[in-house]
Amino acid sequence: MSPSRTFSFEFFPPKTAEGMDKLRVTRRQLAQYQPHFFSVTYGAGGSTQEGTLRTVREIKADGYNVAPHLSCIGSTRDGIRGLLQGFQQEGIRHIVALRGDLPSGMAVAGEFRYANELVSFIRECCGDHFHIEVAAYPEYHPQARSAQDDLNNFVRKVQAGANSAITQYFYNADAYFAFVDAVQAQGVSIPIVPGIMPISNFSQLARFSDVCGAEIPRWLRLKLQGYGDDVASIRSFGLDVVTELSDRLLAGGAPGLHFYTLNQAGLVSTVWQRLGL
Repeated sequence: MSPSRTFSFEFFPPKTAEGMDKLRVTRRQLAQYQPHFFSVTYGAGGSTQEGTLRTVREIKADGYNVAPHLSCIGSTRDGIRGLLQGFQQEGIRHIVALRGDLPSGMAVAGEFRYANELVSFIRECCGDHFHIEVAAYPEYHPQARSAQDDLNNFVRKVQAGANSAITQYFYNADAYFAFVDAVQAQGVSIPIVPGIMPISNFSQLARFSDVCGAEIPRWLRLKLQGYGDDVASIRSFGLDVVTELSDRLLAGGAPGLHFYTLNQAGLVSTVWQRLGL
């Protein structure tokens, strides 16, 4: 594994004891690849805060680097400050700083509106204690007013103090390379690591993609639809697509890969092995 590349795996906090047990098995399987860190997501408005903290503590106690997600929408400065102090006390030095989504039914954004405000606040509170990841959108954020507006938002996060970025998943490598070129032209030099989503369930993937603005190219959508309920064929074809995408990204100079595991190890492990990482 190239020392200059960063490989990481993302989990979501399980809601049940059975889910926690399954995640422990997944984590043990993926830990053998010696990732740079595991990240743990954070629900809209902090709705999974307790589960996120529990999962983060367990990963840290097992001796692995862990990066909790922290979203600021719907939050107060005092609340975020308390979380940051808790992370410092736990010895955590890595955060994924996000704007996040408002939970359904909540009308007020809270004391933060954008992720760059959260990044600035983390730096104000904690100096350089944390390595801060931010989100990047090669196909642009679904709520962006324009492509340029979205690029400007990303640049603001970097100027506020972000160290590196993880992208939303995508299946068009050209979108990633064009995004990197565009922000580098605006003076951004931080590593931008592609987010990789394995394909195991087409309807689930389509639902995720509709929400987050990730495009499933027409050729890929039609091919997956054509398999119907043939799960084995979907997974086999999906492995080919994701492995080829990952290979092209690394060959083109991507500084690593961040895998959205959905708390499953199988497909990620197969991609990892096919890539020879």
